[in-house]
Order: sequence, then structure tokens, then C-alpha cells
Amino acid sequence: MKRILLADDHALVLETIAYFLTRQAGFQVEKAGSLTEALQVNAEKGPFHLILLDYTMPGMDALAGLTRMRAQSGCPVAILSGTAPPDIARRALRAGAAGFLPKTLDPDQLVSAINQMLAGETYLPQHFGNEAPAGATATHLTQREQMVLRGVADGKLNREIARELDIQEVTVKLHVKTLSRKLGARNRTHAAMLARDRGLL
Repeated sequence: MKRILLADDHALVLETIAYFLTRQAGFQVEKAGSLTEALQVNAEKGPFHLILLDYTMPGMDALAGLTRMRAQSGCPVAILSGTAPPDIARRALRAGAAGFLPKTLDPDQLVSAINQMLAGETYLPQHFGNEAPAGATATHLTQREQMVLRGVADGKLNREIARELDIQEVTVKLHVKTLSRKLGARNRTHAAMLARDRGLL
């Protein structure tokens, strides 16, 4: 079972998200109401597979809190926010965040985003733009997306790609959707064609 540390100073938001992730998505969730408390929980109950930090809670000091938690935890750390604009989201990714999750995400989107980060990828909402984290290629495809793309180009089914990469089939579907959007492709076949034209394969 994947373990998540969720930190938010808004009690209702904290309890609502924690309840859904525990009861509906099957994660084991520990909660905190500030960065100081989150650091303490991580030290006492870690390690975790993923840590979610509210951008504006006490102790965060903008993205300094992200840096502190990443240094202590050694696991992916993502930012939650109800109000931060796209430029803050992109700054968070450049600072090493595993993702940026608006609190307006519906439950299914939230779980998909978390699964994407647990698979080692970076999450940024589509409407926040396509800026990629460090390590992506000039065309903004992550290493995992490139691996999935090669499988698609070889004519493999999602379940075959998932088995080869040792990830869930739903994760492959998410990668195909994301890389198709990044390439401007209409479907997976079109994505493979565009990738070949651009020298990505």
C-alpha cells in the first residue's frame, strides 16, 4: 500500500482529501497542518512514497518549504494550491516539485495525478502550459513518455507496454494521452508519426 503524507492548514480540505485518498483510492494517509508538523510526521512515521504540501500553509515561506521537505524526505514532494497562478506552478517544478495540484481537481483527476507522480513522472495541469521539468527533451517529453512512445511506435498494446515497463496499464494510457497532447497528435498512431518526423524515435 502506498503511503502519502498530506499537509494543509485548512482542516476541511485536509480531512476531505485524506478521506477520499484513504477510502476511495486505497492509499495510507498521514496528515499534518503545517510544514513544521509535516517535517515532524515525516521524521517519525516516514518514509513515505509521496508528500503533498499546501503552498500557503504556515512554515512554507513560498517554495523554501518544498526545498526543506525534499532535503529531509528523499521521496517525491508535490505542491497543493487553491489560488497560485501558473507561473508559481512552473517555479515549483523548477525547484524540484514532483507536481503541482490545484485543489479544484476532481477526485479522479487527483488520483490520476498522484499515480503519475508515484510512477516517477511530473504532474502539471494541462491548462498551466507545457513547460517540462529538468531532464525532459527539447520537445518536452519525459524519459518515461519516450519509452511509452517507442512502444506505441512498435505497434504494441497498452498492456504490453505496461508489462515491459513494469507499470500499470492505466499509467500507460495516461502517458499516451499526455504525450499526444504535447506532440499535438490526434491519436496514438498520429503521435508515432509525428515523433518519427521530429527525430524522436
